[in-house]
Amino acid sequence: MTRIRELDALRGFAVCGIMLVNTWQHHEGPKGEWWVETFFQGRFYPIFSLLFGISFVLVLRGASRWVLLRRLLWLLLFGLVQHTWYPGEVLTDYALFGLGVLLPASFLSAGWPILVLGVAALGWGTWMGGGILIIPGLFLIGMTLMELRPGRRWLLPGFVVSAAVSAVSTWLYPITGQWWIYVVAGVAGAAAYSTAIFYLRPRWLEPLGRMALTNYVTGTVVIVLTGPARWPVLAVTGVTLLAQLLFSWWWLSRFRYGPLEWAWRALTRWKPVGNRLVASDR
Repeated sequence: MTRIRELDALRGFAVCGIMLVNTWQHHEGPKGEWWVETFFQGRFYPIFSLLFGISFVLVLRGASRWVLLRRLLWLLLFGLVQHTWYPGEVLTDYALFGLGVLLPASFLSAGWPILVLGVAALGWGTWMGGGILIIPGLFLIGMTLMELRPGRRWLLPGFVVSAAVSAVSTWLYPITGQWWIYVVAGVAGAAAYSTAIFYLRPRWLEPLGRMALTNYVTGTVVIVLTGPARWPVLAVTGVTLLAQLLFSWWWLSRFRYGPLEWAWRALTRWKPVGNRLVASDR
């Protein structure tokens, strides 16, 4: 299947944002870095969740639900292993919600009913406090967007509306103290970033996105090893992302899949999967 390069770029952008936010959180949110909480915190996991729902549909088009079940179970195992050194990992949540939400939803006709259900689930999760509770709704919305495939004409209006909602919600949150408003700001900010990335199409982010699982896991290793309050947040984030970007470019010039992506694929199919590129692939 031909890769959708805009999705890779958006996934790479989310990898960058998650690395920044996770580093900042692990360093106990140093004072003076209000800009992370205002412009970045809560904006990137929604993007990853939406992309997970989209990817589920793409995989379903070329595989059976039994293969998808195995794929989610292996992801759960990856998450449990990662949890041994990074309790804040999200892979187990994605795997469990995938099993409980995406697989059952795949038996229904994707379209407006699933979109309405997804928006309702997202609204409920937002009202109940956000966090992992917004994942199911975003999964379902992602599934529907992949089926409906809205055109590029919606990107600019979508960016303007979502950016405005995010800005107003961010301004209202300190005044009202209502947490659900902060969650709205995060989700709307995620929508603004997503539409902007789809509109701008920054190709240099694609290698990071194609190896998102590898880069996410290795990023958490770096965060744990640097330890809280030992290194500046921007230094840890910048050096790590630059190294990951260069390594991703180098690796993908020789292989089809990232290291963990290849392992996940091979374990799911339970057979060897060719990975090294040949001359005709380049």
